[in-house]
Amino acid sequence: MTTALAQKIKSLIRANGPISVTDYFALCLADPEHGYYKTRNPFGRAGDFVTAPEISQLFGEMIGVFLVVAWQRHGEPGDARIVEIGPGRGTMMNDMLRVIARLAPRLYETASIHLVETSPALQDVQRQTLSAHGDKIAWHTSFDEVPEGFTLIAANELFDAIPIRQFIKTPTGFRERVIALDAEDELCFAAGVATLDPALLPPQRIAPPDGEIFEIAPARQAVMTTLCERLLKCHGTALVIDYGHMATGFGDTLQAVLAHEYDPPLAHPGMADLTSHVDFENLARTALASGVQVNGCMYQGDFLVGLGIEDRAASLGRDKDTKTQAEIVKAVERLAGAGEGRMGELFKAMAISSPALALPPFKGGN
Repeated sequence: MTTALAQKIKSLIRANGPISVTDYFALCLADPEHGYYKTRNPFGRAGDFVTAPEISQLFGEMIGVFLVVAWQRHGEPGDARIVEIGPGRGTMMNDMLRVIARLAPRLYETASIHLVETSPALQDVQRQTLSAHGDKIAWHTSFDEVPEGFTLIAANELFDAIPIRQFIKTPTGFRERVIALDAEDELCFAAGVATLDPALLPPQRIAPPDGEIFEIAPARQAVMTTLCERLLKCHGTALVIDYGHMATGFGDTLQAVLAHEYDPPLAHPGMADLTSHVDFENLARTALASGVQVNGCMYQGDFLVGLGIEDRAASLGRDKDTKTQAEIVKAVERLAGAGEGRMGELFKAMAISSPALALPPFKGGN
């Protein structure tokens, strides 16, 4: 089955030649007419994927706990900006604010809340979700619009949706991977003209075989640099949670998800969600080069357990019926469980701060 966006991309390729993975990625998600985020509601059981905040209120509550700790470590400044970039339906922010209001009423009362959201449809959903917080909340289509001042930032599954570039090893070195048309006039991957600076490759004892993929993400580095510049100028902490790897390496992580199932990345452009794994080592290098402190990077499971998700789950389940208690246990297991392919291990949490400070549950942060 072909999609409207597939037809548009084929026309572009016929007119101008193959397009880069970056351009394909951007078109799939953000094409103004047929892009995934413009045409579909991706969240929840009826959508294509379920994010951590939709699994349980415990996730957003733990993020709220973390931001309170960060605020306290920064000396409890007044007039803070609490910012979420890519806030989905507003579920996580709602859960965060409930905990912040309970644990740190002064932070809740003096802070302004800022949601960075490009989708008008999602802004409407967020307004409904967060209606209890009234005029404390402001919406922005760009992070640059968030007013300056002490800033606490949360970004869950933001970086995985920012386009990457891919390079494929050929007998003449790494060449940029592009999308072209095959003999049947279908979209296919090919090797393009652009080459890769070998200095960007991770150290290796054995040369990678032909066909090996290496990914870089200048657009992700640019977003990280923007966050760092704000923290350097105004002070604060940013928390990034995403799926990805802690060490830079080789491999093709471009993936599409359609109706909760993996889908070939070129099969349904515009209909499937397109993402790739986040290289946390690269993000950490970018942050350090900007001059901010990297508090650490750890598995999501260890991060949530370190913040007390198990104790919170126990109190949430107290006096509830057996079925509700079992659902709470299952949610904690899903969010924090370790093991191959499970969210607790697949997802990583990384925090950056300026000025430097110890920030639990990151190592050395007690």
